[in-house]
This record gives sequence, C-alpha cells and structure tokens, in this order.
Amino acid sequence: MSMTPASGRDLEIMEVQLGRPMRDVVGIAARCVCGAPTVVSTTPRLSDGTPFPTFYYLTHPAATAAISTLEANGFMAVEQAKLAEDDDLHAAYEAAHHAYIADRDKFGEVQEIDGISAGGMPTRVKCLHALVGHSLAAGTGVNPIGDAALAACSWKPEVCQCLPDARD
Repeated sequence: MSMTPASGRDLEIMEVQLGRPMRDVVGIAARCVCGAPTVVSTTPRLSDGTPFPTFYYLTHPAATAAISTLEANGFMAVEQAKLAEDDDLHAAYEAAHHAYIADRDKFGEVQEIDGISAGGMPTRVKCLHALVGHSLAAGTGVNPIGDAALAACSWKPEVCQCLPDARD
C-alpha cells in the first residue's frame, strides 16, 4: 500500500467527485495520472463512532460510472461463478481479503468489523467499486476480481478523464 496525505485541494476535489463533504480521510490511496484523487482511504472507525469497513473508496466519477456499468451488465455474477469453480481464484481472493484487512488495521482495529473486509470478500463478489478501489490502491496482482473488473471496464487509469475543475 502506497498512500499520500490528502491535501486541502484533494479534499475539495473529492467533495466535487462525490457530491458530499469528506470525513475521516486517512489519505489518498490512488491517483489519476493528472494527480487528482481516484481512491480515498478512510479510518476504520469514523469520528462519530461508527465502524466503517470500507477502507478503500473509489472516488473518480469516470471510474465509478464504468464500474457501475459492469455491475449492471452482470459482471459480478460471472465472477461469482468463477470464484465458485476455480480454487486458485478463490485462494487469491481470500488472500486479497486478508491483505485488505491488514492495510486497514494499520489505522486502528475495530472489534465490530474484525474479519470483515469489503466487496463481499472472501466468499462473494458484492461491490466492484470496493474491489477496484483495492486493486488501484494495492496494485495489480493483489485483488484478482478487482483486477479483472479494471481490465473489463471502459475506464483506464492511464488516461485522465477528470473534469477540468477536478484536476490537481
């Protein structure tokens, strides 16, 4: 995991990206080639006391839209079927689950979410946005289903698709 601190400008950009104020940001876990935030990391316990298992959160609007299209077109069901049939994929996905928790636990362990990661890991494919966020943050080869979703979607991290006012 390679994370950079969130600047005031990063927080402004993410507020534009998500349409809401940011809360309890740990840092920026992945950036667009232009430097704008693509994945934010959030504390495992929000300042209001709420447990928050989604450590990696996809913020980039073009990426989010592309992943939403994959979800709407049945990509999760296809990957879920592969997960049930392929022992190697299942083992890699379980390893991704443990890696996700290990990354999050560096910022505080929260009993209520102990053993819970995101995106349905390690047994289901539930939220591609979380899985892709993990892949972008951790790098290729850590989350096989996040990697597959990135490869299949129309958005590519090597090409800036940010709005002009959301560029760093």
